[in-house]
Amino acid sequence: MKRRSFSPVHLLAAVATASLLWAAPPVRAAQPDHAEPVAARHGMVASSSPIASQVGVDIMRKGGNAVDAAVAVGFAEAVTHPFAGNLGGGGFMVIHLADGRDTTIDYREVAPGKATRDMYLDAHGNPTDQSRVGPLAVGVPGSVAGLAYAERKYGKLKLADVIAPAIALAEHGFILNEAEAASMARAKVLFEKWPATAKIFLKDGQPYRAGDRFVQTDLARSLRLIAEQGPDAFYHGHIADQIVAEEQAHGGLITKADLAAYKPVERKPITGTYRGYGIVSMPPSSSGGIAIVELLNILEGFPIAKDGFNTPETIHLMAEAEKRVYADRSKWLGDTAFFHVPEAGLESKKYAATLRAQIGPRATPATAIQPGQPALHESKQTTHYSVVAPDGSAVSTTTTLNGGYGNGEVVAGAGFLLNNEMDDFSAKPGAPNMFGLIGGTANAIEPGKRMLSSMSPTIVTKNGKVFLVVGSPGGSYIITAVLQVIMNVVDHGMNIQQAVDAPRFHDQWLPDYIRIERQGFPPDVVAALEKMGHQVKAEANMGDVEAVMIDPRTGMLYGASDPRGGGKAVGY
Repeated sequence: MKRRSFSPVHLLAAVATASLLWAAPPVRAAQPDHAEPVAARHGMVASSSPIASQVGVDIMRKGGNAVDAAVAVGFAEAVTHPFAGNLGGGGFMVIHLADGRDTTIDYREVAPGKATRDMYLDAHGNPTDQSRVGPLAVGVPGSVAGLAYAERKYGKLKLADVIAPAIALAEHGFILNEAEAASMARAKVLFEKWPATAKIFLKDGQPYRAGDRFVQTDLARSLRLIAEQGPDAFYHGHIADQIVAEEQAHGGLITKADLAAYKPVERKPITGTYRGYGIVSMPPSSSGGIAIVELLNILEGFPIAKDGFNTPETIHLMAEAEKRVYADRSKWLGDTAFFHVPEAGLESKKYAATLRAQIGPRATPATAIQPGQPALHESKQTTHYSVVAPDGSAVSTTTTLNGGYGNGEVVAGAGFLLNNEMDDFSAKPGAPNMFGLIGGTANAIEPGKRMLSSMSPTIVTKNGKVFLVVGSPGGSYIITAVLQVIMNVVDHGMNIQQAVDAPRFHDQWLPDYIRIERQGFPPDVVAALEKMGHQVKAEANMGDVEAVMIDPRTGMLYGASDPRGGGKAVGY
């Protein structure tokens, strides 16, 4: 591949920087140890919950396809992974069917009918925390509708069949492991704010411990109603009444009319290419698919493999691309039912070339970057699971309550937590949300509107066949975590477990610095980036990727669950 050239205005700076980077032996971060993924011949599930992963495999053993398994995992995680698995939240599903067709299902939450644009601003026009805490933070849930829609249209089994494992887990309980107990202990203060929550998630006022059996009888009752009556139980029936009663008791906005009006939306996937591989990802109201394709389009023009894994030059190029894509996200991405998103322009290789030409050998200050002008002829505490079935079908699903355990409010008598997704709207143009992401008019609050998301469930294909199924939680880190796993495989030749294990970095334009994980970045790499003009700050782990790769030569499946989380890949 031809090495890039800089414009004349950057030439002197390039020469100066070259003396720092290439006069001496290159500064390189070590690749991850030779970690081995889980191998299987028939089917594979990688999820944040070991129990839910096994549920998905069991469903495939009974004749289910990837959609059946994914729906079963989704309901199981509502029981076994309440930190993010849910009935009271929403998500996105990218599907590759056995016949080769691709589609997506958007079951993102929507703003209640009584929501107003300035509902989270105080008397001085400044954002309050009501978008994150309390009943006003809750968007109309979409998970039950989305999972039921996927099962009805693309599954092979009955909804009751795929919910049955979740009902049993809620009714009879499961044994908490160390990670699950520690997560619940950290949320004790949140649980104590809500009597119905404390009743379920605390034991005699104290957190559950590892080894305790965690039983959720109210949730089992709700799941059984959904299995018997379908999503109508949640959006029109007894559960809807419980949700509205909970909201009214605490000053929330959701009404029976809001629930009755909710519909998931099946959408055409965002597609692109990267070095001969196909990219199939989620369209708005997710920003993930467009951002992934735009990033890969920019980076395709650079010799990433030659520059090396996590070298200063590779990190510099990726961070500079990320700044520009996150700037575009702030202006151009939102719910397409309310705002014209220039999808074709943002996804075009021609537009990517104009952004690539802006990248020189030194860091561009965030203040010097503004959202671009694509052609207008045409957007943390989450969980992801990836599924590949014996018939060749595959599903990549990301779902969330937004904050860990959502807003902390359990619907009394129904046993599930509510989301605080309203924070993903732009409460005020230019004001950051809980993840520091900047938004504008495209993502302003409007009744019935889907809030913008960073969730990026993605399927990578080779010659039209599934090669990689990948996604992650992580708020604003989701996009860059998925990007890095794809590039670790394609550019750096890693197996899928190495690609998932590898240390991560992230630059989201504002605030203006590269975030790196605390482990895995040698001091000389950081020093070289700082000499290039970047600010670098070490932060906590980024993302919790769950991925499956298929060897195109042998057809073997390889599953990888992120060591940053407590999940597991299970195959057969």
